Amino acid sequence: MRAGVAMGEFNCLKAPKEDYGTLKNYIDGEWVEATTDRTLDVENPATGEIIGKVPLSPAADMEAAIKAANDAYWDWRSTPPIVRARYMFKIKDLLEKNFEEISRVATQEHGKHIDEARGETRRAIENVETAAGIPTMMMGYHLEDGAAKNIDEMVVRQPMGVFGHIAPFNFPGMVPYWFWPYALATGNTFILKPSEQTPITLQRTFEVLEDADLPPGVFNLVNGDKTAADAMLDSPDVQGVTFVGSTPVGKHIYARCGETGKRCIAQAGAKNFLTVMPDAEIDRAMPNMMASFFGNSGQRCLAGANLVAVGDIYDELKEKFVAAASKLKVGPGLDESCQMGPVISAKSVERIHGYIEGAVKQGARLILDGRGVEVPGYEGGHWVGPTILDDSTPEMTHCQEEIFGPVASIIRVADLEEAIRITNASPFGNSASIYTQSGRVARTFQYKCQAGNIGVNLGIPAPMAYFPFAGQKDSFFGNMHGQGSDVVQFFTDSKVLIIRW
Repeated sequence: MRAGVAMGEFNCLKAPKEDYGTLKNYIDGEWVEATTDRTLDVENPATGEIIGKVPLSPAADMEAAIKAANDAYWDWRSTPPIVRARYMFKIKDLLEKNFEEISRVATQEHGKHIDEARGETRRAIENVETAAGIPTMMMGYHLEDGAAKNIDEMVVRQPMGVFGHIAPFNFPGMVPYWFWPYALATGNTFILKPSEQTPITLQRTFEVLEDADLPPGVFNLVNGDKTAADAMLDSPDVQGVTFVGSTPVGKHIYARCGETGKRCIAQAGAKNFLTVMPDAEIDRAMPNMMASFFGNSGQRCLAGANLVAVGDIYDELKEKFVAAASKLKVGPGLDESCQMGPVISAKSVERIHGYIEGAVKQGARLILDGRGVEVPGYEGGHWVGPTILDDSTPEMTHCQEEIFGPVASIIRVADLEEAIRITNASPFGNSASIYTQSGRVARTFQYKCQAGNIGVNLGIPAPMAYFPFAGQKDSFFGNMHGQGSDVVQFFTDSKVLIIRW
């Protein structure tokens, strides 16, 4: 059965072709060309057209950024927290003024629907707003006569130096904001390495943020691949590195940071289970399920992957899930009438097709096939429509490994305990969700499930900026998470003062 989204005629507004040329690095308050001739093409996934070239900066360029950040550190660290907070307010205003443009650039280079890009930009701004509260978030504590009579004891939180972030392709306008606003607000300096696949959003963001008048060297951008990333990981002048991406790369970065004595947050891959109980209100939940499995074309670490049908709900759930997915309209993200855009690249299409073919060979039944989607006028785009695999079992490869595409696998189980067991058997632990009207069932699920982010009657349990973005097992390496108070602790060190006068 072919996805209906692939066949219908619809009128899409084609985005004008843009050429951003060869991107530059931003080091010590200046735009500079990378010292390399090595570049990669940046594509618009909806058209396949090249919209820019990203330089693959050598280690020397990263080292220049590290030096600039290190030189700028002490003056920035000495800037009072309330003054640093005012910079966050300026940055928020600049992002608000350029909200739509930044969102459209993210859609253009990633392919996601424009409303998803707007939501991404809004989440980014919320992190800046949260970081603006740094005067209170950095507060320590004090106890008079804490050590002995007439000896006071206190803890203060202080910045540490230069930090860096290695960004993913799927949320170029949001994920880096889990880290850099807090790093700057706490008094550290920062270097951002964008994904080679989606570097333009961050390039445009840096152009916008120039008007914030941050001191030179405080915030730097270096484009590149593994060479630039390794230079960051190996530098003795970098205190810590944050990362969001695949599990294999996350493990490499976490191990490398351990070898060089750096702090590390490595938020990695996922395979998320959504459990639906017999008492679930399916009709109310269905739009939310569609967003979970097929939003961002399935390219997010909180995406639904395995749909677990408990008991008698199976037939009704399958019928309504397939019907809703079949109605999703696939097309270019800048067309407001579409619901799902392309995946990031032709290579991704090939990988996703491979998982679908492998699932069928292992015995799964393809009940909605998103392969071969055609979008009139966008024949060069990287299209995969919503795909649903029935008769899936937990040990099958497509139920175990992260596909990072719009593929849903339906797994039938007898009861809640079996649903929790197969969820916990996954090597990943990013998120897990349950749909139920029972408080007892929901509490049992949230208590027993081994996942960092738990959803009840929602399929994308994305924490707000003032809560940490959690993760467990092979979905996370470290002891502090992005966002909120966790990341403030990550970017600061506790100093204990014991004082007698």
